[in-house]
Order: sequence, then structure tokens, then C-alpha cells
Amino acid sequence: MKVSSGSIEFLVHEIAVAEFHKKIKEAFEVFDHESNNTVDVREIGTIIRSLGCCPSEGELQDLIAEVEEEEPTGYIRFEKFLPVMTKVLLERRYRPIPEDTLLRAFEVLDPAKRGFLSKEELIKYMTEEGEPFSQEEMEEMLSAAIDPEANSIHYKDYITMMVIDEN
Repeated sequence: MKVSSGSIEFLVHEIAVAEFHKKIKEAFEVFDHESNNTVDVREIGTIIRSLGCCPSEGELQDLIAEVEEEEPTGYIRFEKFLPVMTKVLLERRYRPIPEDTLLRAFEVLDPAKRGFLSKEELIKYMTEEGEPFSQEEMEEMLSAAIDPEANSIHYKDYITMMVIDEN
């Protein structure tokens, strides 16, 4: 029996799809409190991030718009979420930012190369520059990032804690 490389590629693809479906279903079920194949739309970001994706807030809103009903109900159905999320995972979209890129970004904000930013500097950069953090996002970051004794963020330590191990 001769097996073509095309059929091997197809088989590998089908196995990947099956594995993604299993992971997506497991992540979705954690938030399907009624066991009716729906989740609160506010949980979608958490589900997507639990699958190793890191979309920006704008990208997350676009994904939600894609899986919401014509008349939004506040809930997302599994059968609408599954094909969209499968495609996202197959295309490896919204990958986490590599550690060296994060480090360079922090170093740009720390021209004196001190290895840390004060709490005030961090708040200023994260709420006034680029895609600004919401108050809730800022509080969440500060609780994880700021050393309470020094009232600053030692960004190399924070990056190490933040980076997702893809293995």
C-alpha cells in the first residue's frame, strides 16, 4: 500500500483538529454552568486565554462579534464557538509575545536601565500610551507585578512569571 504525502498531511491535520476540539470543549465546559452548551459572553476571554491565545481587547471583541447571535443574548453557543476557535488555533493566531520582545519593551520604558519601573511610571505608561488598560486591568496587573516593599516592578521577574510555557 502506497501512502502519499498528501494523505499523511491530511491525517496530521485531522488529528490536530480532533485534539483542538477536545481542548476547546473542555475549556468551554468549565464555564457552561447550566450544561446547555452555552457560556456567558463575559467568560469568552478567559476561555480563549486558557487555550493559550492572547488577543488584544479589540481582537477579543472581534472574536465575540463573530460568535455572537444575530440578536446578542449575552450567551455564546458552543456550536458557534467551536469552528471559530478551531480556526484560530489552527492558524496559531494571538500567540503570546516572546520573552525577549517583552524585555525590550520594558527596557524602552526604562532608559536608565535600572531594571525596574516605579508604580507611578507603570500606571502612566499603561493607562496613557497605546491601547490603554482599563482600571480593572491596571489593578490586576499591579497586584501581580508590583513589589509592595519597593513600590516598583522588577520587570525581568514579572516577565518570567508572565510568560506562558508552550510545552
